[in-house]
Amino acid sequence: MTPADARSLIGQALARIAPGSDLDDVDPDEPLTDELDLDSMDLLALLTALHESTGLELPESDAGQLRTLAGAIDYLVAKSG
Repeated sequence: MTPADARSLIGQALARIAPGSDLDDVDPDEPLTDELDLDSMDLLALLTALHESTGLELPESDAGQLRTLAGAIDYLVAKSG
């Protein structure tokens, strides 16, 4: 999976979790909780949505790696490795 693929998957998942969110307005190094007004349950929902769309094993304990957009992209690329 390329970083562009990962970003697209994250965008699709966030569209269901936080309708109206636009990744073009997100600073990739700032916490998604601040950028998109998400909470910890939303990050778990993001992890679940990414698991469902990719089939990758994404344990709940890894939710912290989705803290920023850049981190989430790096995480998905590494997991798909």
